[in-house]
Amino acid sequence: MKLEVIARESRVKRSHTPLLFVHSSCHGAWCWAENFLDYFAANGYSSYAVSLRWHGESEGKDIVQWASVNDYVADVVQVANQLPQTPVLIGHSLGGFVVQKYLEKYNAPAAILVASSPASGMFFRGLSLFWQRPMLFTKTFLKLDVQTVYGTPLLIQELLFSPGIEKAKIEHYSKRFGKESFRAFVEMMFYLPKPKKVKSPILVLGTENDAVVLPPLVESTGRAYQATVKIFPDMAHDMMLEYGWENVAAYIIQWLQTKGL
Repeated sequence: MKLEVIARESRVKRSHTPLLFVHSSCHGAWCWAENFLDYFAANGYSSYAVSLRWHGESEGKDIVQWASVNDYVADVVQVANQLPQTPVLIGHSLGGFVVQKYLEKYNAPAAILVASSPASGMFFRGLSLFWQRPMLFTKTFLKLDVQTVYGTPLLIQELLFSPGIEKAKIEHYSKRFGKESFRAFVEMMFYLPKPKKVKSPILVLGTENDAVVLPPLVESTGRAYQATVKIFPDMAHDMMLEYGWENVAAYIIQWLQTKGL
């Protein structure tokens, strides 16, 4: 499978463990390239962001509908195996779910779950979101099209970003959103992670104003993995694109350094 990987190599003499970033539903590697990749590379971490199959510039964009979470895990394995050193995995939302499933079978120096789909799954949270926007999610299920959820800049703003972010940024990002696997969307509700199988140290990050993964779900994921949890105030779901992303990135580096990575 030909996968898009955006790379930023560290130019610091004393480089750290490389980082591999995994994006969320309807996103691609581009969402990490906006801010995070250059920041981490400048701080000594060679950084790589993969576009999962049928996202971004990866192969087969016209047939995304029925990709499984295990397919996405295979993509992460493929890229991780191509790197000179086993990377720290950093996954956002659906990408965090993929990272959790990866860690059930494979070891990593560490993993960071960023506003991740919780270890308990998205079924009950999904029901809540359905009742908040019944017409939107009914349309999504009838069309079997996850992109419907992010069909307009207004919806993207309401679900993923803080109210204060510039409209021009939202419109710019909305043009980069693509299709998503409906199967993977459903699997986030029922194909639950198995935290007891995971041996890698984990950091769990969330935001105070996340409209998708609420702080209590972030905290419950932290308990499931006996992990460090950090909730950032005044931020929303797409932490890597929000104002204040530097605080998130700096916290990640601080945590990695406590692990000797």
